[in-house]
Amino acid sequence: YLKNHMKKICFIVAMAAEAKPLIQHFGLMHQGGRFGQAPSQVYQGNYKNIEITLVTNGKDADTGFDYIGCEAATLSTHLAIAYYHPDIIINAGTAGGFASKGAKIGDVYLSHKYIVFHDRRVDIPGWNRMGQGYFPCIDSDEIARLGGFKQGICTTGSSLDMTEDDAEQMRQTGGEVKDMEAAAVAWVAQLYKTPILCVKAITDLVGADRPTAQQFDDNLSMATQKLKDACFKIVDEHLLRKKK
Repeated sequence: YLKNHMKKICFIVAMAAEAKPLIQHFGLMHQGGRFGQAPSQVYQGNYKNIEITLVTNGKDADTGFDYIGCEAATLSTHLAIAYYHPDIIINAGTAGGFASKGAKIGDVYLSHKYIVFHDRRVDIPGWNRMGQGYFPCIDSDEIARLGGFKQGICTTGSSLDMTEDDAEQMRQTGGEVKDMEAAAVAWVAQLYKTPILCVKAITDLVGADRPTAQQFDDNLSMATQKLKDACFKIVDEHLLRKKK
């Protein structure tokens, strides 16, 4: 999947809070109004002779809140790839995990094998598999082993919670890391034949005693720092290292 040496890396990040530590760490500068009327925001900089671009989904003008979910992620990813032609897309963000599968709050997971949707219920042969997606991601085995990260199949839906039908699709597809953007980003990356890696820090555990929203609020700050540390390590120690 990967070139011997990265020249352009693009992060797709849904929320400003998730993006801020990365923007500061890589010294990225806001490129205001780059996409015209589209809400997606661009930050760019040069780091160790590579171009790093970070695109967030932007904010809703009516509420002031970050755009989350698949529609905004699809738009941001399309614009990012069409304008900047990166060598790799890294979808960095927070996510839910499953204690039953060994996840703990603050764990960092890398996407593994493929990325799927869990809330597209189309009970027609062929259409059902297309709905779920099964979009390929890069082989993250070496990065996970050397970096001390966990791996899991990222599964995406349009709601913070999940229904029993969602849970059944997760069982079918093997979903282990639950978010609201990864599969949408991966779909666009596949269309453009751009390699993708998802990096997800766990803010909440599915099935825990405390509500998902409360877990998310309590753990967001800690998880975004874990996310920043992981992304820096991945870029510095793996993507920028020339392969022999």
